[in-house]
Amino acid sequence: MYDLIIIGMGISGISAAIYAHRSGLNVLILEENAPGGTINKIAEIENYPGFNKISGPDLAMNLFNTINDLNIPYKLETVTDVILEEIKTVKTKNNVYQSHNLLIATGRKPRLLPLEHIEEYLGHGISTCALCDGALYKNKDVAVIGGGSSALSEALYLSKIVNKVYLIHRRDEFRGEETLINAVQKSKNITLILNNEITSLIIENAILKGIKLKDQELNIAALFIYIGSDPNTKFLANTALKMEDGYILTNYKGETNIPGVYASGDCTKKEIYQIVNAASEGAIAALNIAQK
Repeated sequence: MYDLIIIGMGISGISAAIYAHRSGLNVLILEENAPGGTINKIAEIENYPGFNKISGPDLAMNLFNTINDLNIPYKLETVTDVILEEIKTVKTKNNVYQSHNLLIATGRKPRLLPLEHIEEYLGHGISTCALCDGALYKNKDVAVIGGGSSALSEALYLSKIVNKVYLIHRRDEFRGEETLINAVQKSKNITLILNNEITSLIIENAILKGIKLKDQELNIAALFIYIGSDPNTKFLANTALKMEDGYILTNYKGETNIPGVYASGDCTKKEIYQIVNAASEGAIAALNIAQK
């Protein structure tokens, strides 16, 4: 029996674990993938206080080291179901855990294009992680689709590795940070393709050879997709948690509509999705749990 179980070991879940542990709570963290969550897939972070520039994996390792230094227990297990009664029950593929309080900090996952063969070729020419797969396409031509800061920063990262980057956006202007937009526009090997969309993939002999746009075709070795994200909340479908478009609804304390159940980070409904507020939301939720 724990005081608090945290589902998710990204920056929000780790922040919550640190504050809960320092408040004297008996905490367990559950994570299905790697500690640090999606931070591991970010090439460079330049907007997190205390670091002029740091790679995502390095920040994730710093966070993980803090968990180990504090001896906060964690399990790398996939949560399959939760029962949100007075005592919260969390089921994984291997075990069952119980707690007085539950914090959901499961973040988001990349959204894919609704095109034929996209999922089939994920990891084989289709990617959502430039840091993970960029080196596979050294000196080749690739495409990035998206108009936000993630698409811009990953296009810049790839431009240092590949021959050419086609940056495709369906609108006529980007939605990302001004510094990133300026850097992309100045890059010599990033070609901007605006007001356009990908209509299909070009597959030859079971290999991605290119993409078709509304008015042209591009020969590329890989397509990197950054068109937004969806919350990792499907495992909550059978609960009474209030959600909107899959995002958990909370108040300023991180409380949900169910007593003892909290949520923080990118799986919650909010206006701004940045690592700095994900970290603060985890801390706020943990402190409110400790003060109950």
